[in-house]
Amino acid sequence: MRRWYGKLLGIFAGAALLRGNPLLGALIGLLIGHAFDADWFKSPRDNPYAVLGLTEEASDAEVDLAYRRLITQYHPDKLTGAADELRRQAEGKARAINGAYDRIKVLRRKGRR
Repeated sequence: MRRWYGKLLGIFAGAALLRGNPLLGALIGLLIGHAFDADWFKSPRDNPYAVLGLTEEASDAEVDLAYRRLITQYHPDKLTGAADELRRQAEGKARAINGAYDRIKVLRRKGRR
């Protein structure tokens, strides 16, 4: 089900804030409410599937395959002779990949109960 309450609250808030031109305020509020309803301001960190380059409809096998592909690419041990900055970036990316994979597994376990 799509969210709608951000649009409704945006219309009322925009009309109340711009008393001189409530129609313009309602329109601006509607646009801002739509942005919040559509998760335009959501961080990629909030979506573990985006870290792995997948959608929420991905199967368990696709999640495992994407995890293995990415972790072998960004694992810090693969970059033993690389510069320190490159190793730090790879460690951060590997940490994000591991966290996203763990979070997906927890979410899927909760969904099966």
